[in-house]
Amino acid sequence: MISGFFKLILGFVLAIAVLLGSGLTIALYFVNRTALPPEKPMFANDNPQPKVDKPKVTPVKATSTSKPTPTSSPKPSPSPTPTPTPTESPDTLPPGAYQAIVTWPQGLSMRDQPASDAQSIGGVGGNQKVIILEESADKNWQKIRIAGTDKEGWVKAGNTKRVEE
Repeated sequence: MISGFFKLILGFVLAIAVLLGSGLTIALYFVNRTALPPEKPMFANDNPQPKVDKPKVTPVKATSTSKPTPTSSPKPSPSPTPTPTPTESPDTLPPGAYQAIVTWPQGLSMRDQPASDAQSIGGVGGNQKVIILEESADKNWQKIRIAGTDKEGWVKAGNTKRVEE
């Protein structure tokens, strides 16, 4: 009779141990899954930069140089290269333009026309430097150029702050 009682107690202890072990395993699984940050979402107006692989550098084997013989023809002289014409840098400010910084933390959508229903042509991040080129007649839109690039578009006015440099 006593051995039957011990079997019963041992059965309960083993059942509780199995339940606690499986519950702890499931809890650790979910804790570890929630500890990983989710991937950054991609929105329609995001322009992800394509990943550019760095070019591989291959060593060049030295070739033997042969001395010119009297019968070989001389090398032609290199032709002069044309000098490039200077172009206006994207950072130069046109008359009436000024530098500003985007104050909207989420960034702004750039449009091709000063209207809410105009096509989105890209975006500019929050706290990014821009050049204000002009304002719309109703002062609700500003034409900007992203500093250091030639990307231009219209953004809602009031989301930039003038910076003095």
